[in-house]
Amino acid sequence: MLMEDLLILPPVEVDPAFRADVLNGLRMQPQRAIPARWFYDHAGSRIFEEITELPEYYPTRTETALLKAHCAEVGRIAGPGRAVVEFGSGSSTKTPHLLAAVEPSAYVPIDISGEFLRQSAAALAENFPKLPVLPLEADFTYPLEPPASIARLPKLGFFPGSTIGNMVARTAVNLLRAMVETLGIGSMLLIGMDRIKSTDILIPAYDDAAGVTARFNLNLLNRINRELAGTIPVDAFRHRAIWNDDYSRIEMHLEAVRDVRFSVAGQDFEMRAGETIHTENSHKYGPRDARLLLRAGAWTPIREWVDPDGLFSLILAEAQPPGTAP
Repeated sequence: MLMEDLLILPPVEVDPAFRADVLNGLRMQPQRAIPARWFYDHAGSRIFEEITELPEYYPTRTETALLKAHCAEVGRIAGPGRAVVEFGSGSSTKTPHLLAAVEPSAYVPIDISGEFLRQSAAALAENFPKLPVLPLEADFTYPLEPPASIARLPKLGFFPGSTIGNMVARTAVNLLRAMVETLGIGSMLLIGMDRIKSTDILIPAYDDAAGVTARFNLNLLNRINRELAGTIPVDAFRHRAIWNDDYSRIEMHLEAVRDVRFSVAGQDFEMRAGETIHTENSHKYGPRDARLLLRAGAWTPIREWVDPDGLFSLILAEAQPPGTAP
């Protein structure tokens, strides 16, 4: 074989924040933990879209039904001409229901997975050919500078999927406040929030019979091996989903099924059988919990819609000028 026949792959560009989070997380004691945002490389984003179509995974179909039923009312309350800014847009599969109802002036999808973001934005632009679609590859957990073309427009934030539930309360409040800085006072936010319910419904939603969620969780180890020169034996770990009642959340873990040694980015690690890496939280909210969290994040709830079974809620909130305490 000639040298010119060899396929030379470009080196993987490593996000320094990914490296830092993984190394710090693997060192953490007594509980190792890696932030869930690193699930969403291109492969992880694709697997998550599979999860949303699973029969056990109620959030997507329930929230979609709420959007279909109530986006027209969102449009009447918000008024026409707002730039819709979606945080963590993913495949943007729910977004058309909102865009068709609110007469937007522009759509700005924000996501950390650049390739997946651009593919999804291009597909949506084909369905809304007259709508400016301005994808922004960024970490939306921090305040962002919107594209200059929408800077002066009124804005409607969109944060579906109860992604807010992936964050502990302190981080969720910080995120909501960052959204106020990104969108501005007078902006609105349509947010999906998952509700507390029986573990008979919750556990299967995060540990499905087909093993898709397990594949999603384990893909994080594949990403570490690929991007950070890891030597993690993926077959030495299994997916676990548990309900933590004290924190009102589903937790996802990667549990070592045997003693393992591996390296990541040149650093060595050991884990005993039964030790876990905590990879995701999915907090569930009671009605008052959801409204209190939004207020703590500087958003005032103005309207809420809930499905007939009480599984999921959509809340429309507004960033109002800060008032004085009584």
